[in-house]
Amino acid sequence: MSSATPSSVNRLKSNDAGRHMIADYWDRIFTANERDAQLVWYNGAALNPIFQAAGLEWAHGEAFAARLSAQKLEKSAQLAAQEYGYVGELCSYARTHLGTALLARQAKEKYSKGIVDDAERDDLASRLPMPNFIVNCYAGCSTGQQWDEITHRILGKETPIFNVSLPFLWSNRPDAGYLKGQEWEEASDYVAAQLYKLIDFIEVQTGRPFDWDALRQGMKYIKEASEIRREAMAMCANLPAPATFWDWIASVAHINFLPAGSELVEYFSNIRDEIAHRVASGESAIKDEKYRLYFDGIMNWNKLGTLARVFAERKVAIVAGRYTHNAFWQEPQLIDTDDPIRGMAQHYLLCPTNHGFQTIKHFTKHDCELYGLDGIVFHSTRTCRAFTGPQQMLAKAMQKEMGLPSIFFEGDVADESFYKGELLESRLEAMLETIDVRRSRDFIASSASNA
Repeated sequence: MSSATPSSVNRLKSNDAGRHMIADYWDRIFTANERDAQLVWYNGAALNPIFQAAGLEWAHGEAFAARLSAQKLEKSAQLAAQEYGYVGELCSYARTHLGTALLARQAKEKYSKGIVDDAERDDLASRLPMPNFIVNCYAGCSTGQQWDEITHRILGKETPIFNVSLPFLWSNRPDAGYLKGQEWEEASDYVAAQLYKLIDFIEVQTGRPFDWDALRQGMKYIKEASEIRREAMAMCANLPAPATFWDWIASVAHINFLPAGSELVEYFSNIRDEIAHRVASGESAIKDEKYRLYFDGIMNWNKLGTLARVFAERKVAIVAGRYTHNAFWQEPQLIDTDDPIRGMAQHYLLCPTNHGFQTIKHFTKHDCELYGLDGIVFHSTRTCRAFTGPQQMLAKAMQKEMGLPSIFFEGDVADESFYKGELLESRLEAMLETIDVRRSRDFIASSASNA
């Protein structure tokens, strides 16, 4: 099939305006040492409002690995990790970031000796400054929970480290359910108590009292931005879809780790307004939309453009996904802006890999019904077992309970060598044919009943 023409994918223009926010963020990270700013490396949950209120700069390990991969600049970090002994089956986020830690340590040693390598200076993977301290707050993944401890070892165990433990939400008690039950309440209290201890730790590291007013103000911005984001997502139930999964992928950085402020609220307000305008005018995100699918899996950052084209040229709108729609401050009503810690703790528990199967099925079914979807595409992320673990059961459940067909394709979050494009395209073609057959049968059955 021929490549999609530029008009096949109608991206949100408001996302373009947000690119400078990401560039400004990373510029602050890369210049932290020159400005004598304290830098924390962290992974997992969105702890950045706490760091921001404490006057820190913060570098999110997964975000940096994703950026390297999206720009196809991940090879030097992955090679460094490989040479150090980390196998290719290790989470490629972690492997890329651990390689970055090795390069950061190497760069520090060379600069301290007056050795400057221009090639390394130009290598983005080598530019991440060494941290003043490390914080881990990872849900639903044993690798993620050990990731920063390994980073700590790589950096020589001289860097202070703090770990926030996030318990898995099994939801197997009689009163369990999404956002309810004894397990939910106890886990919320448990994590909230640790966040207070984290703030005590940060006060020791910075040598100054924590600014609680700054945290409250920051969480007001995040809550408002999240409410606007959810409102805009809900508009995509419209036919045709005014925005797609790929548009929401482009705004993950903003809601996940960029500074909380009026610019964040303005950014998502512009997205909502553009989507509302598209709904009113009948403007579609995909030219001649014919199919509407769900995407289950973390994004394959090496293949953003490729995947968008693969689906668009077949008139497929990927409307929603577990990674975008069930993560990143997705339940803003939980946030009490006057006393935000418990609501923050609850969001950290709501990582889309931190739920038992029944909960995952619950919100997948909800999204498929809300957005009127025809099937599910599962990205079987090679090195992320936490995300892929329940996918086979989920596919069977959605077929049985909703009659939704599905396909699986293999890829990875940050290692493009695992991507199998030919398999994706052949399986996608087969699923779309299945959807066509089902629609034809439904049409015949409906015509017969009305005769």
